[in-house]
Amino acid sequence: MTRPYVTLSCAMSIDGYLDTEAPQRLAMSNAADFDRVDQLRAESDAIMVGASTVRRDDPRLLVRSADRRLRRVADGRNASPIKVTVTATGDLPLHSSFFTTGDLDKLVYCPRAEAPRIAGALGTRATVVGLGTEVTMRDLVHDLERRNVRSLLVEGGGRLHTQFLREDIADELQLVIAPFFVGESRAPRFVEPGAFPWTASRRAELADTHRIGDVVLLRYALSKRFRGERGAGAGAREHRVGAGRDGAD
Repeated sequence: MTRPYVTLSCAMSIDGYLDTEAPQRLAMSNAADFDRVDQLRAESDAIMVGASTVRRDDPRLLVRSADRRLRRVADGRNASPIKVTVTATGDLPLHSSFFTTGDLDKLVYCPRAEAPRIAGALGTRATVVGLGTEVTMRDLVHDLERRNVRSLLVEGGGRLHTQFLREDIADELQLVIAPFFVGESRAPRFVEPGAFPWTASRRAELADTHRIGDVVLLRYALSKRFRGERGAGAGAREHRVGAGRDGAD
């Protein structure tokens, strides 16, 4: 077996922010791009977000399209992928949508020493997996491999994206740029400071660009396992950069 294929998916403002400082979530994308991401979810075995995203955004992490859910079930899979998160402390709202929506597996990774306490707090809501003194993304994806997960979609937030990028454990980055600025210094960013494998002397490969209405999708190949056709989606293909000025659905 090989480790899961890891796709990082992110939508950010022109100045690199994922959201504003306000508690209310700011939509960075549009309906056509949300549908593209839904197709990505339908193609994945697992979806992952960080604990801060669970707390701040309360995402459901389910495939939205009824047709896509039916196709997954017809293929012998759950209607939506496995949900995955990681926490150092276990600070996760017990009534969040992560735990309460979807008849499917939920995995919570944490340091091994914290696993008994976190498992006691979560009860039957999720399977708690302790890994090392600190959870690395490399150890996490290898544990997912043992659970027959072949593809992992990482939807953020910034700390989680940073960990995958620092550890050079992602195969692909799908980055959507929204046509506006946030300009708030304390708002969450796409990545945190750190030493990354891609530098001015080792540039990431820009594999493709797509215009999707008023946003643009940049696809970066981060490993030799990059799948060129994965995740483009019909909507994205219709709005290829350079194909025309009027690309909105």
